[in-house]
Amino acid sequence: MGKLDEAAKTLIGEIRPALIATASKAGMPNVSAKGSFRILDDDHVAFNDMMSPRTTENLKENPQVSIIGLDSNRRSYRIWGTAEVLDSGPLYDEAAEAMAARNMKPKHVIRVTIDEVAISVPAAK
Repeated sequence: MGKLDEAAKTLIGEIRPALIATASKAGMPNVSAKGSFRILDDDHVAFNDMMSPRTTENLKENPQVSIIGLDSNRRSYRIWGTAEVLDSGPLYDEAAEAMAARNMKPKHVIRVTIDEVAISVPAAK
């Protein structure tokens, strides 16, 4: 069984953008908003690097990543995992093709192997 259950998948699909937290090897933190955050399968998520050099450089030095999505109703998801920076291959090609319709091209695609997931959905009043 994968790390993402249906509740987490629903939140990831509905909440935009995701906030991606990274840190350099020296520990300098960075947070970047990603509207391209998406599910690949039950154990992997991805996002495009369009103009986030610090995020990408941090992940090359330190692949640990934390991701959060939250909305105004206090629903949220958090993902902790290990990132891989891709600049070629099928996943990159797929993202580049999707972005071509907007005359854009990702610099990289970041694939995250999920270590842990937590969701929070407040009880209805």
